[in-house]
This record gives sequence, structure tokens and C-alpha cells, in this order.
Amino acid sequence: MTYSDRMTVLARLGFAARGLVYILVGWLAFDASRTGAEPSDNQGALGTLGDTALGHVILAICAIGFAGYAFWRLAEGALDPEARGRTNKGKFERVAHLVSGGANALLCIIAGRLALRSSPANHGSPGDESAQSWSAWLLDKPGGVALLVAVGLGLFMVAAAQALKAYKAGFDELDGDVPAPSYVRWIGRLGYSARAVVFAMIGWLLISAALQHDPTRAGGLGDALAELRAQPEGSWILAIIGVGLSLFGVFSLVEARYRRLRVPIPRTPTGLR
Repeated sequence: MTYSDRMTVLARLGFAARGLVYILVGWLAFDASRTGAEPSDNQGALGTLGDTALGHVILAICAIGFAGYAFWRLAEGALDPEARGRTNKGKFERVAHLVSGGANALLCIIAGRLALRSSPANHGSPGDESAQSWSAWLLDKPGGVALLVAVGLGLFMVAAAQALKAYKAGFDELDGDVPAPSYVRWIGRLGYSARAVVFAMIGWLLISAALQHDPTRAGGLGDALAELRAQPEGSWILAIIGVGLSLFGVFSLVEARYRRLRVPIPRTPTGLR
């Protein structure tokens, strides 16, 4: 298997971009728990960057980073350089890598468009409207209810994987023979725990939309955070999850520097120029 040093650098930049976005999402969620404002999702957080000094430059850098991260995840899923696809767990990981790659490719496009936009961006949670749109499209198709339930169950599986990673806190991807410091492990634990809660909530929203045949009940990250705030003691729950998401962003910045990774690229056939 051939690996690209340049694409590996871009993948690390992608981890940094992901970290910045999650820090913003977490802060906006924490602020919403105090003010009653609407929580934001990843796309909304990117929109807030355009209002800052050098925001368009930061967005352009984020777009490049997301492109590198997307290429790495797609390559991991398609090429399977570590031959993980031999087991059912490995097959699930490959599918998860492909989905992650697609999601980050979308973030790359969004960040790039925002970087080139001269007018202020719309904030909020554009991903929620998108989730409702494709849920409505799916529910109109034969077997759409079952498919949407399957997507929701898939997100529950992702949430379980995130929770398991938070529990084990191995983080073997970090460089060095010495285990990561305990405070880094706890930052990762809290971050992954918050992500597990959010993925589970998004999955529940999709299943609820399917069972009630009401696409308006579907939602993305923003609606999931709003649903958490609607629970008893919801302001406290949202504040805790917001802090957790920001800590996941911090952990992503640690990964940007110390994660052990290589980006595979297809081998060029010999004899071709």
C-alpha cells in the first residue's frame, strides 16, 4: 500500500478544523443553555466564523482541512489498508469511514462557499432542514419507513461505539509507547460521551419521524440539542453536553498533533507514466 505524506498533513489539518468546529458548537450549546437561544450545528458554527476577523481565511483553511480529512476517511473505507474488512466489526468500520468521509466532504463544500461569500452567512442549524428534507423524500418511497428506522438504528450503533470508546479510553491512535496522560484521556472520554448522547438523540428523532410518518420530527445536531434542552432539567443537560462537545473539539486538536495516521492512496500501475 502506498501512502501520501502531503495528504497526511492535510488530514491532520482536518482534525484541527473538526476541533475548531466542535469547540464552537459546544460553546454555542452552552450559551443557549443560559440564554434560551437556538443551539447550532456544525454548519451553523462554520457560519459564525465568517463574522470574525480573518473569518474567510479561517474558513478557507478549514475547507482544505476537511478535504484532506474526507480523502483520508474515504481512502480508509474504500482501500482498507489494514485489512479490517475481514471481520464484521471491520466492515462496519469501513462503512462508518465512508459515511464520515462523505460528511466531511460536505463540510468542505460548505466551508468553501462561506469563505467565498461576501455577505453575512445564515446561522442556526441548516443541517436540521436538510435532515427533514431527505426524511420526507425517503418516507414517500416504498419501504421508506423501514429504511428511515434502519438509519436511526444505525445511529444508535454509532452512539454505542462512541460510548464504548469513552468507556475504554484506550486512544491507541495517539503516538508513543507511553499511554496518553490521564487528563488527555479524560478529555477524550467526556468528549466521546457527549457525542454518544447526541448521536443517540438524532437516531431517536429519525425513528420517531418514521414511526409517526412526520418528517418534521426528524432533525440533525441542532434539533438533537434542542430536544435535550426540552427535557426536565434540560438547561443543565444542554450545558453539560455543550462542555462535552467542546472537550471533544480540544481532543481533536490533540489528535491533529499526535494521532498516528497515514493516508493511503491507490498504487500507480507499473509501466504507466
